[in-house]
Amino acid sequence: MTKTKQNKSVYGSNPKQDEKELHILAILVNNEPGVLARVIGLFSARGYNIESLTVAETNVEKHLSRITIVSCGTPDVIEQIKAQLGRLVPVLKISDLTTECPYIERELALVKVACTGDKRIESLQIANIFRARVVDSTHKSFIFEITGGMQKVSAFIDLMNPLGLSGVSRTGIAAISRGPQPIGEPCTEE
Repeated sequence: MTKTKQNKSVYGSNPKQDEKELHILAILVNNEPGVLARVIGLFSARGYNIESLTVAETNVEKHLSRITIVSCGTPDVIEQIKAQLGRLVPVLKISDLTTECPYIERELALVKVACTGDKRIESLQIANIFRARVVDSTHKSFIFEITGGMQKVSAFIDLMNPLGLSGVSRTGIAAISRGPQPIGEPCTEE
């Protein structure tokens, strides 16, 4: 969980109000036209930022999709987001993976690096350390595929920047709770 402090008043404020955290919200919705627009509209209308967004159908027979949103806010703001999402008709279940259960998160990124000479060798060495795969290569560039947590992907991109980073495409976070329980159900220890 990433925390940041921001003071908005010269008089100081309640630390709980200032502490912003990244939260991963898993939202189970009916797979129907306009659902994503309604969920995104809620964030937009209230000025909440979305750090990452992934959406996919997860149950074809029941016409269900899962939306995974990474957002940043104070604990009060995150609770407000969850409450407002719960009032949307197509939303069936909401789970704050960050606070409810242990979870697994992964992200995929394609990272293009244009380099020659020593920088080319160094980029391959860094890719090896991060277990990134070369998925395309020319005499003057590489495209690496890297999978891992958001921090790992960001660290890899930061290291490639001085070597000739020329493009990045990230999928956004995919996350799921550990254990047998489905989305929105209480976490059980195993």
